[in-house]
Amino acid sequence: MHGRILIVEDTKELAELYMLYLQNEGFECRLAFDAESALPLARNEDWDLIVLDLNLPGMDGFQFLEQLRKEKSTPVMILTAREADEDVIFGLGVGADDFVTKPCPPRVLASRVRAHIRRTITLQTRQNGSIVKFGPFELDIEGMYLTKNGEPVGISAREFNILKELVTNPGKPFTPEDLYAQVWGQEYGDISAVGVYIQRLRKKLEDDPANPFYIQTQYGMGYRFNPEAFATGANP
Repeated sequence: MHGRILIVEDTKELAELYMLYLQNEGFECRLAFDAESALPLARNEDWDLIVLDLNLPGMDGFQFLEQLRKEKSTPVMILTAREADEDVIFGLGVGADDFVTKPCPPRVLASRVRAHIRRTITLQTRQNGSIVKFGPFELDIEGMYLTKNGEPVGISAREFNILKELVTNPGKPFTPEDLYAQVWGQEYGDISAVGVYIQRLRKKLEDDPANPFYIQTQYGMGYRFNPEAFATGANP
């Protein structure tokens, strides 16, 4: 399997061990030992995945991710010893795509990375190259980006994939379990993460996130994309 992985980890021995295992899987890897040196690499080069430690010297992983998401939607897998639920929720809230708790054996990390890249390849293979327009937005399915009035809107890879599922199936309700299975590629897991991503998308799409026009809640069923959003000149 091929892919480019940026590993941001301040423990040199651990970073090199992760790199060794991932290189054995066929991935091209590069190391950064702090967020300050990793950020220009993440901004200026194309990566299939960034493996990011939270407890970094200087700028921490959360701050790095917040800065990155202003410009790029590169998938990010957080790797951390923190286990508190609020850290997981905050990490997802600022744009993480996955959350792995230390200690994580290198072979387990390699397996998680491999699964993530495989899901990404599958999604890319399914894309049809179309651009979907709704209100002032354009969702480029092939390019995997969103614009509003022609200006880029920063969204993570997982946000994009959730929005794509909803937009390409207007009016169809998706339960959180449906979206988790489609986007995460897993039948079981932290289903509450779906709600976190929906709230993040609403903040970026809606004029009034508390009264959403685009991504609506269909009570007892789940989430649906409002088909009226495709009407000419439609706005909230």
